[in-house]
Amino acid sequence: MIMKKKKKIRDDLIGVQILEDVLFQYHNRRQPSLHQFLPLLSSVCGCLLLFLGALSFLSPPITNHNLLLNTSFNDGVRAVMKAEKENVFRIPMSGGSLGRELWTSNHSSLFYGCSNASDNFMTAEMNTEPNRYLLIATSGGLNQQRTGIIDAVVAAYILNATLVVPKLDQQSFWNDPSNFSEIFDVDWFITYLSKDVRIIKQLPLEKGGKVITTRVPRKCDPKCYHSRILPIFDKKHVQAVQLTKFDYRLSNWLDEDLQKLRCRVNYHALRFSDPILEMGRKLVERMRMKSKHFIALHLRYEPDMLAFSGCYYGGGEKEIKELGALRKRWKTLHTKDPERERRHGKCLLSPEEIGVMLRALGFGNEVHIYIASGEIYGGEEALAPLKALFPNLHTKETIATKEEELSQFSPYSSRMAALDFVVCDQSDVFVTNNNGNMAKILAGRRRYFGHKRTIRPNTKKLYRLFLNRNNMTWEEFSSHVRTIQIDFMGEPNEVKPGRDGGFHENPWSCICQYSEARTFTDSAFQSSNNISSPENVVNKNTGTYQVLSEFEQDLSETEYADDDNGVQGSL
Repeated sequence: MIMKKKKKIRDDLIGVQILEDVLFQYHNRRQPSLHQFLPLLSSVCGCLLLFLGALSFLSPPITNHNLLLNTSFNDGVRAVMKAEKENVFRIPMSGGSLGRELWTSNHSSLFYGCSNASDNFMTAEMNTEPNRYLLIATSGGLNQQRTGIIDAVVAAYILNATLVVPKLDQQSFWNDPSNFSEIFDVDWFITYLSKDVRIIKQLPLEKGGKVITTRVPRKCDPKCYHSRILPIFDKKHVQAVQLTKFDYRLSNWLDEDLQKLRCRVNYHALRFSDPILEMGRKLVERMRMKSKHFIALHLRYEPDMLAFSGCYYGGGEKEIKELGALRKRWKTLHTKDPERERRHGKCLLSPEEIGVMLRALGFGNEVHIYIASGEIYGGEEALAPLKALFPNLHTKETIATKEEELSQFSPYSSRMAALDFVVCDQSDVFVTNNNGNMAKILAGRRRYFGHKRTIRPNTKKLYRLFLNRNNMTWEEFSSHVRTIQIDFMGEPNEVKPGRDGGFHENPWSCICQYSEARTFTDSAFQSSNNISSPENVVNKNTGTYQVLSEFEQDLSETEYADDDNGVQGSL
């Protein structure tokens, strides 16, 4: 570099000397008087020479300036792009500025549960035929059996029969030996319904009396019961009919008085036994001591539940092998396309996806969450992303003593599920990642008792959003989540009667409104895509939904097959 600078100075000196010679020759030929200016000219040239020399010494080495500019610009662009990429989807710790509306509906106070019988409803004394008894054998886990008990009372009324307290399923996958009185308050059950249906604890012994065992099809309506079961009672010496595997054996579509009878059974007569209620209330109180508000999350992520779904959850060959082996339990279960199931919203959200959804809705990391769940597939590793977003996670095992408080419940799956039911029912917000029996019954119950906030993921639309979340900012993502979840937050009128989960999830005949809610309901029915239907109108006198169609809703595709081998934890 120094040699180049010396060469440049030498070239400058030669240039100045040539310039002086030319000027001197010109002066000799044309203007002899110019000689007097030579000292001044020499001084100027000397200064110029010194300036050029200094400039040459201080200048950087000769290089390709175009290449330098391009490289600098590209490096800058890359740096900006890298910074933007790192900040595209960064989940915040806080939930945002939303307040009360996160925890409750603005319109919940306008509605209330109503299930009193009309004046036309016949009492048990008038409706019951003597020596006609109905026995019921329920099926499945706790909440699947609960639906059977509810419908058993209505079926007994339809058949003008005395109901014997239903027998719980003690021999299926759950292997829970609990009887009715160990789960529910049997005396309260009988007494509360005494004006509607005559109920007894045991079938009376009758010499020569026969018990005929049979089964009715799913969604059997009153005409179905009359044509299939009444003729059996008319046979000689038949004392009782026993209906087996009694779950979802009654139509969603019944007249209003029968629907209200369903509600009286579900929301008033079926009360848990005192030990379960007492322990459940303790769990709720302990959650309240930790925080003013809390979320109850019914997280279905058990191995058999994932296997039944037929979806893929990112666990590689190990997951495919393990869940594939579990799927063989159901002989009639068809092979499913995992990608297709996820596109159609049939796959369970993972713990991480549930956590991201809740954060996008506005729940911050200070929120306390009670998890109602069985065995989580993947254990603590699967729960880690959820715990990173919401560190305050609790279960009944973490807020109660196993040896002293839970020991009387832990050997029995239904009793443990009942404890979770109580906490979920009393929570400020109930969240579910599934559409199983417990989720449906709790959704309906929370509607009936004041439309308490109940969040069901819109899995079909959330799937597409989760797939593209790294291509947008967190603000854009959370805005999309809030839009997608409209009509999935437990608001009044967001579910179309009879077409979203059936009557147990949406007890439309048992939801009434106060007079000031009429305007809200009318406008909601006119504007909501989920409500408007020529087949459904609102009774202006009672404020209840009137269903005018005979349309029968098939069971949700997430319901389990009619098979003796159930899914563990489908409670």
